Amino acid sequence: MKEFSYVINDPLGIHARPAGLLVKKASTFNSDITIVKGEKTADSKKIFGIMGLGIKQGDEITIKITGEDEEEASAAIEEFVKENL
Repeated sequence: MKEFSYVINDPLGIHARPAGLLVKKASTFNSDITIVKGEKTADSKKIFGIMGLGIKQGDEITIKITGEDEEEASAAIEEFVKENL
């Protein structure tokens, strides 16, 4: 399992556009990719789950990746959040 944390810098947090892009990116991998914010978790391949976390600027999220392509997925998702969030 791969895991990393990230503090959201986007002034709008994770709103519909970046959430959609994150779902699209996460869906290219076979691994299970979970986003954790506090006590809540969401599947990164489901936009309503991500939006339900209510992630705002300054919130810390943890992304957990488990599966056959977890190394590649972790690198790609970490790069995505740094560039877009």
